[in-house]
Amino acid sequence: MPNVTFHIDATRMPSEERLAELSRDCIELCTQVLDAELKNVHVLFLEVRHGHGHPIFAEILYRLEPFRTPAVMNRFIEALDDAIVHRTGLIARVRCFGYAASNLYARN
Repeated sequence: MPNVTFHIDATRMPSEERLAELSRDCIELCTQVLDAELKNVHVLFLEVRHGHGHPIFAEILYRLEPFRTPAVMNRFIEALDDAIVHRTGLIARVRCFGYAASNLYARN
């Protein structure tokens, strides 16, 4: 963790180049702002059949840590929102979900 998943309207999917740039932005934000280890960061882009709402839904799952304060998370969300607009030209709905280590069961 963190896992950053973008659900993007298939008809408005950005180019591979733009997605690669956004992926690099996410890696930088996760490692620099959230202080995550690079090996634990995952970035996914999913094409979806859009029904209603913003053309991008960004879902971030992360482990709760004492250093990930509300101020840190707000900084992360703001920077991620800016990166999404800069790289795609689209407005996203961004949601972050934190999980306590005691509630995580993982492999690999």
